[in-house]
Amino acid sequence: MANKGSINMEIGNDGVAVITMINPPVNALTLSAIEELKRFYQEAIDCDNVKAIVLSGANGRFCGGLDISVMENVHKHGDISLLPDASIGLVVNKIENGKKPSVAAIQGFALGGGLELAMGCSARIATPKCDLGLPELKLGVIPGCGGTQRLPRLVGTSKAVDMLMSSKTITSEEGKELGLIDAIVSSEELLIVARCWALDIVEGRQPNCNSLEKTDKLGPKDESLEILKCARQRYTVPRYRACLDVIEEGIVAGGYAGVLKEDKVFKELVLSNTAKGLLHVFLSERATTKVPSVTDIGLKPRRIEKVAVVGGGLMGSGIATALIISNISVVLKEINHEYLSKALKSVEANLLGFVTRGKLNQDKMKRTLSLLKGTLDYEDLKDVDMVIEAVNENVSLKQSIFEDIEKVCTSECIFASNTSTISLDVIGKRTSSQDRILGIHLFSPAHLMPLVEIVRTENTSPQVIVDVIKFTKILKKVPIVVKNCTGFAVNRSFFPYMQGPDLLANLGVDIFRIDRVITEFGMRLGPFQLQDLTGYGIFLAGVEEFVAAYPDRAFQSPLVQLMVENGREGKKNGKGYYTYNKGSKPEADRPVLQIVEESMRLTNIAPAGKPISVTDEEILEMIFFPVVNEACRVIEEGIVVRASDIDIASVHGFKFPSETGGVMFWADTIGCEYIYLKLKGWYEAYGDFFKPSTFLEQKAAKGLPLGGSC
Repeated sequence: MANKGSINMEIGNDGVAVITMINPPVNALTLSAIEELKRFYQEAIDCDNVKAIVLSGANGRFCGGLDISVMENVHKHGDISLLPDASIGLVVNKIENGKKPSVAAIQGFALGGGLELAMGCSARIATPKCDLGLPELKLGVIPGCGGTQRLPRLVGTSKAVDMLMSSKTITSEEGKELGLIDAIVSSEELLIVARCWALDIVEGRQPNCNSLEKTDKLGPKDESLEILKCARQRYTVPRYRACLDVIEEGIVAGGYAGVLKEDKVFKELVLSNTAKGLLHVFLSERATTKVPSVTDIGLKPRRIEKVAVVGGGLMGSGIATALIISNISVVLKEINHEYLSKALKSVEANLLGFVTRGKLNQDKMKRTLSLLKGTLDYEDLKDVDMVIEAVNENVSLKQSIFEDIEKVCTSECIFASNTSTISLDVIGKRTSSQDRILGIHLFSPAHLMPLVEIVRTENTSPQVIVDVIKFTKILKKVPIVVKNCTGFAVNRSFFPYMQGPDLLANLGVDIFRIDRVITEFGMRLGPFQLQDLTGYGIFLAGVEEFVAAYPDRAFQSPLVQLMVENGREGKKNGKGYYTYNKGSKPEADRPVLQIVEESMRLTNIAPAGKPISVTDEEILEMIFFPVVNEACRVIEEGIVVRASDIDIASVHGFKFPSETGGVMFWADTIGCEYIYLKLKGWYEAYGDFFKPSTFLEQKAAKGLPLGGSC
């Protein structure tokens, strides 16, 4: 037996060397592990007693790919020489062409570089239900160890393109059908079968497959090139196009030429701003569940298996859907039979949406619906582990609900509100269960949107927070733990995004140009089309809340009220800033500009009453720099645990482009000195809406980052 840290090799009496990757929790490939793999492979190749090699992973897992700290270090130093020589030096020279056959023994998962190692082997044996995939595009790069070349040769061009572009995993069972996996066996048999398979290759009873030289699955060259041509029309983002170009290089010039181009393109992409931003989002997501003095004091999360949802409207039915789809029993409480029937039908419609998208079959839908029970009686809530209140933003109604549930629920039941604006201290004021009260603020539609704000008060117990963090992970949501304030972290940070576009419109900037600039930046919708879709009533209610909470910097515009008075209700009645006709795309409604001009006249903030002249870049800055500014206040007040939580909030809550790394990471790429000076100039020209925060001013004075790191 030989052991060199994170890699172990054991040579059996049968002449098979079993090389095992040992780096919990996912057996990630560190720089040292890659070098150890090279050394062990060379030792096995040179050893006369070794006939074949089996590559495996410890603790029920094969390999999760390159250790993320390697990319972090490359980004930190801006030096691609810090990347390992794994593609040619390990996979091609040692595993694939090392004169002795290798068999990959896969269990748990083989992801990214882990799957690339396996594809370099002569055969792949897996246990049932392993996850296999190449998710690198989600991190802003392409596979870097031959994945773009070997995957098409093992599963065919079409399926390989689908797997690479989507970053989705497949199971070992599907891999077997496609030709990626050679056999599926139990975990007890895995190493036995892998060893025998390796020896069978030596004896000629199984083929010694060099996947880089395979061409049968590629099919005719013209067909593969046509698949890539169609993919380019669908995937227009540069890194996706680059990946398709690399695949094509291998099809046209051969697998080894493709590997060389892959290596070159990978190194170009790894230092891109996109890769830096997406890696930051990935790491920041992992950090959100770490809360000082809460998750680090040895508390174990209690199981939450049955939940009551009070209120079955849009949010309540969405929350109920999110729960039952995650195998959690739900009691849905409404005030009368009519409302309850409507709520239950809404949940069923949500599930049908999953069926339509192919994410759920009819049998699973029936089983999922069986987890849902409707009721009009609070007594049916007596044995639940948690109650989530999801009624309208009415203080007295919410208070009475919390009083009622306290009477029937157990002393350990968690009381949660989905409020987006009302203080939890106010909601729970009439109860004696302050330590069990918190906010679970999901975003609409709750069964689809990934973000959850866990809102703690000064009285919320750490145990309850730990319980709910675990609970949100079961729901496959991304949680951020925040303190209680108007708007919490997401809506508080982004309330300037609600008002900034109105301010620009009142300064004479064309509203449709504003929407174009914002969507070209990467937001899914421009702010005025977003107003149309969410509804003017919701917009006005939100503005009212924030004006009351932050009167010193809120901008009040008559524009939306004028829209309502002119019979415009947005998408609701087909007439807003845009016109909405069934079956066609929204179209800019130019006559609405007359209403904008009336708003300009009433606010009278445009210098000399004339429209200001701004570039597209200035429009972007005037809308998002105030968001950065408000986020600085959120950080300074300790509303979030860390600045990177704002990045996750912006990406998953407001759909800020993930490639930027989130709003604070993006701000740091620009520089806080520049942002401060721009805000200061607009503050002097246009008023308090742009007034720089103390936090931003201090950071700018010291030349420090705003803290977009996790």
